[in-house]
Amino acid sequence: MIDPVRQEVLTLLAELSEAAPDVRFGQLIVNLSYLARGLSTESVWDMEDDELLDAAREHLEQWRAKRGVAV
Repeated sequence: MIDPVRQEVLTLLAELSEAAPDVRFGQLIVNLSYLARGLSTESVWDMEDDELLDAAREHLEQWRAKRGVAV
């Protein structure tokens, strides 16, 4: 069984992938790590799943708000 936090992360990553298909998956993960932990090379390694979840939620909300997409 997949941990509920990880399951939600995967769901949000799928939504973000659909919203921004031109962004490479690795680029998306690194961008989210910077949102979660700040601009450092260690961010992607040190980020916890709950931090990734929060960053993915925030990023998706911002993307939707920018483009006027309803939830």
